[in-house]
Amino acid sequence: MTTISPTMSHPQTENQGIEPTPVPLPMRVAIIGAGRGGTALLDVLHQIRTIQIVGIADQNPSAAGLKRAQELNVPVYDRVADLIKQQGLNLVMDVTGDPAMESVLQKEVPAGTDVVNGQTSRLLWLLVQHESTLQTELLHAEKLAGIGSFAAGIAHDMNNPLQLILGLAENLTDETDLEAVHLQARDIIDAVKRTTAICRDLTSYSRRSSLRQDCLISVNGKLDEALKIARYAVALQDIEIRKLYQPDVVVKGNPDELLHVFVNLITNAVQAMEHHGTLTLETKAMAAATQVCVSDTGSGIAPELLGRIFEPFFTTKPPGKGTGLGLYNIKNVIHHMNGTIGLESHVGRGSTFTLTFPGESGADERRTRP
Repeated sequence: MTTISPTMSHPQTENQGIEPTPVPLPMRVAIIGAGRGGTALLDVLHQIRTIQIVGIADQNPSAAGLKRAQELNVPVYDRVADLIKQQGLNLVMDVTGDPAMESVLQKEVPAGTDVVNGQTSRLLWLLVQHESTLQTELLHAEKLAGIGSFAAGIAHDMNNPLQLILGLAENLTDETDLEAVHLQARDIIDAVKRTTAICRDLTSYSRRSSLRQDCLISVNGKLDEALKIARYAVALQDIEIRKLYQPDVVVKGNPDELLHVFVNLITNAVQAMEHHGTLTLETKAMAAATQVCVSDTGSGIAPELLGRIFEPFFTTKPPGKGTGLGLYNIKNVIHHMNGTIGLESHVGRGSTFTLTFPGESGADERRTRP
């Protein structure tokens, strides 16, 4: 299985007779300060396979970055001195903005270890903010671009209840039986509710991802919600849908972003089958991990393309049919949730995308005295 994880690059094809490129030793980095800056650095740096975050320190035991560090299995220190004495430390990043901390680091940081602080640290923080904003905008832009493909499905689903409402309203103009009027009025109310539900689903999906804190999400419920949204983009009537749900499967993350991930994977799967085949949705909760599998019986992906499908703007669809941002955005969302995404594909037989998230009981609970 091809696996794309926060600590792995895309797999490379092995060629006989060619010496493999040596993998450089990871840069060992310590972060001082666990506020907004430290949290943002954690989220960005933990995705880079050539960087190892050896720990983070903050005087405030309730700082957001300390909680995020625990989720990422990054050691937390209550004393800066203990952190910066770690063996083989290459870089200390001070994002506290405290001039007194600069003096401490100048005295305590071992020779050969670089320090980033002051205005340099502020510049780095601004760059991280910019990168985060770009990822958010790309996710929203790709979502809005996909809304265009919903047009036919939306028109069909809204036209049916509207035609029913029109016919019932015309009947009521000549209806004198009060009981018949009440029955037709109830049918009109039901039709309006169906139309309202369509508008509510699409409005919810197309909005920007909320900035609320990550929360526990019912995976099975979110997959069912994604199926409702996806049917506007692709025809599901000739697709056999198999749900292999384990009860009470939950993951921690942003509900809006995870919904977008599922809609994208389901839509891609149905398109790969050319609207005829079997779509399998499977959820599994294990002791240390949660898995979600989206499988299709479609055309599959050529082996030479497997290493590129998560690249931004790369697409196998015809011009005008895809943005090339779908799988790239999916990878970023999954990585932010500290998960991995794997792909197994066979030409002519189909593909399976496997999302693996850390289990609630699988996180390293190591934490030093506050």
